[in-house]
Amino acid sequence: MDGGNPENLAVGCLLSIRTFLGDEFEGQVIAFDRPSNILVLQEGSKAGPRRNIRLLKANYIKDFTLLGQAEDPVDPNNCFLDLSSLQAREEVAIRQAEAEAERIGVGITSEAQSIFDALSKTLPVRWDKTVIIVMEQVRVSSPYLPESVSGGTPAANERVKKVLEFERKRLQLRIASGH
Repeated sequence: MDGGNPENLAVGCLLSIRTFLGDEFEGQVIAFDRPSNILVLQEGSKAGPRRNIRLLKANYIKDFTLLGQAEDPVDPNNCFLDLSSLQAREEVAIRQAEAEAERIGVGITSEAQSIFDALSKTLPVRWDKTVIIVMEQVRVSSPYLPESVSGGTPAANERVKKVLEFERKRLQLRIASGH
């Protein structure tokens, strides 16, 4: 069968295709997307973990020959997905998203979040409701001024106060300059 309409090809058909651009190749139909007029093809007939997928606008096909019918190329029983690798990537992404979510305070001002972010660049910090806990010992409470710092060793307490003072000055300069 030569020429026919690519829309009528079933998933799994093996084709020899020539395009108007001069390309010639063999591939198996994986899908056809009518709205975009795109044919999704798996090139060659080699099964295995690595496959070439070609997306081809059907109107670029000069002609094709049906070579036969093969098994469904997207049959989950024949797919080579490394599920343990995918699950590991998912777990890392979830942990990363949870860690990022923990860095965002709830019920606090943007100024408080900016102070938290500044402290987090140089010190280990976390939120305990609206209180910033620094190095698991120093507490910074609202309104997040140097006088709001308590706990920890004198040296740790002073370091947090210095970062806090610096960040407050930086925030004031940003507000004054309109940024």
